[in-house]
Order: sequence, then structure tokens, then C-alpha cells
Amino acid sequence: MPDKNTRMKRILSIGLAVLAVVVIGFCAIAALQPSEMRVERRTLISASPAVVFAQVNDLHTWQKFSPWAKRDPEAKNTFEGPGAGTRAVFSWDGNAEVGAGRMTIVESVPNELVRFRLDFLKPFEGTNEVAFTFTPEGEQTRVVWSMTGENDFMGKAIGLLMNMDAMIGGDFEQGLADLKALSEAATGR
Repeated sequence: MPDKNTRMKRILSIGLAVLAVVVIGFCAIAALQPSEMRVERRTLISASPAVVFAQVNDLHTWQKFSPWAKRDPEAKNTFEGPGAGTRAVFSWDGNAEVGAGRMTIVESVPNELVRFRLDFLKPFEGTNEVAFTFTPEGEQTRVVWSMTGENDFMGKAIGLLMNMDAMIGGDFEQGLADLKALSEAATGR
């Protein structure tokens, strides 16, 4: 019969082997996850594309509909470049919930599209593309807010534990609801 030390070594060896299999399995599953991340929400707003476009294209108005601005009204916000449109830049440095980053308008097509480069600095670093599209539908405007980005291995691993769509999809919905209210108020609706 094996002595107590031999049994403990055997149990420890089995435990380490099981842990190694779990870690290798997790890494293999993570590596097979999609490389692209995408979150998208849409809404109809009772205002013309020009009215809604103006709200999004001017980064100074973002604080009026951004769900993150409400989470840290004391965040330090700075603006660079033109007041609106291509090359306009909005930077923020806030609490742990909103972090720090920089948003730059890289494309602005009047009444149709505003595309941003979104650089996160804290609590994690990353770069994503954000786009707002505006499509007339009768007396309303269909607004689509999307964010895409590339997942490196760490992003894929985190995606196994936290679903990005579930994490920020609600924020997009709240932001669109506030954009809707802001745009409709601007038209008197």
C-alpha cells in the first residue's frame, strides 16, 4: 500500500493534469472565437436626417445623449480640431466606470453617416470603429449605431466570459432613446 506522501503526490499530479487540460481547452476555445466584435442597435426618430445628423456630428452635443456622460458628470472632457465634422476630436478622462479615451470623427457625410475612430486608454486599451447611419423613412429617420473592432487573443478570451453585445447594447439603446428625445425636441415633436 502506498504511503501518505505518495498518495498526496499522485493527487497533486492528477489535479495539475486536470488544470492543464482545462487551461489548454479554454485557450483552444478562445482561439476559435470570431476575430471581429460587433454591437449594433437601431431606432426610428421622428425628425429629419439633417436634425439627427447635426446632433451626432457635433461632439459638443454628445454629453446630452451619451449614457456614459451620466455615469460621470465630473469627467474631464476636452475638444480639439473643428467644432464638428471630420477631424473633430473629443477626449475624456473619467472615473473607473467610464475610463479614458479619445473619439475622432474620421468621416462625415451630411445627413447620411458619421464614422468615428474610438481609442480606449483606460481601463483597457483598444481601438474600435463607431458609425451612425441616418436613413429617411417617410417622416422619420432610421438611425443605426454600430461599433466594430478586432479581437486579439485576450479579447477572444474575455468574450468567452463577457458578451460585448450584452455589456454595451443597453448603453446604445439608452443613448439612442436620449438622441431620439433630443432630436424630436429640436423639431418640436
